[in-house]
Amino acid sequence: MQFCDACGSMMKSVDGEMVCTNDDCGATTERDDDLAESFVSTEAQSGDELIETEEGAEFEGKPTSDDVHCDECGHGVAWYTIKQTGSADEPPTRFFKCKECGHRWREYN
Repeated sequence: MQFCDACGSMMKSVDGEMVCTNDDCGATTERDDDLAESFVSTEAQSGDELIETEEGAEFEGKPTSDDVHCDECGHGVAWYTIKQTGSADEPPTRFFKCKECGHRWREYN
């Protein structure tokens, strides 16, 4: 990832040169192909980066909470996982899956 020297915004590669993504700036610079080869892009996340909110994600084996209320079935126990979805100065988000009916929801602190 390359950042603009003029304004600090991220830059993107367009036709062989790096262009600032800040519309007010518009700075450009030559693309350093040696630097670009050291970056790795991936399509999928794995491990701790995953936020298990998809229908097939497994919550079983995660910690449980008994201070919740499922809006679907009224059950009071759910598996949960905690992820930092915002910036570091914001509280983390808890993702729940009801142990009774499997309903999923999130809670922002």
